[in-house]
Amino acid sequence: MPASYSKSLEKFEKELGYSFKDRALLLEALTHRSFHHENPDKAPSYNERLEFLGDSVLGLVVVEHLFKSAERYSESTMAKIKSYLVKESILSDVASMLSLGKYLRLGKGEEETGGREKKSLLCDAIEAVFGAIYLDGGYDTARETILRLFEDKINAAISSGEFYDFKTELQEESQMRFGTLPEYRVVSQEGEAHKKVFTVDVFIAGKKFGRGRGRSKKEAQTLAAKEALEGL
Repeated sequence: MPASYSKSLEKFEKELGYSFKDRALLLEALTHRSFHHENPDKAPSYNERLEFLGDSVLGLVVVEHLFKSAERYSESTMAKIKSYLVKESILSDVASMLSLGKYLRLGKGEEETGGREKKSLLCDAIEAVFGAIYLDGGYDTARETILRLFEDKINAAISSGEFYDFKTELQEESQMRFGTLPEYRVVSQEGEAHKKVFTVDVFIAGKKFGRGRGRSKKEAQTLAAKEALEGL
């Protein structure tokens, strides 16, 4: 391993808040299959097995944390929150927060097509890193690291209710009660192009049931559906 890359890994470990006893595990977690195929002498393995392990570790940590919460969440609520927190967009955000893309070992093709910023690659790599931490330091260490990185996202998801699929719930409720689907109408768009705020009303059988405001139409629709469900 080049000395410069070794130094880079030290920097990543500081961002991560964990120093590996066996750095080969971290190296494997950051190695994409494209690099392995092009450089089998430098990378005898790649991160897909660690990703599979890390996915399970992450899921257990999140569910255990929710299970032990004073709120005593139901099984279905825990499932919804977990599903929200382990989706690609959340994981890639955590990876970006750590600047993980800078440390990936990629093949030329992936490098040339912007692999360091691809959400799917970042998502896979952060899960692989969690798997590597679990093998290197044990479950308690992995749990501590994951919760430190995810604490704000867990709290935000719970307080905002973003984990809940209000639109699907309203659709099912609307069909059952009224035999029709909700209709979302954009009432207004305010602000500059990159800072727009959308206001959306939701109607069922011609009657308005809710209004939502958000930075995207989707967010505004979700909040309108939430208000409609509370009214129903």
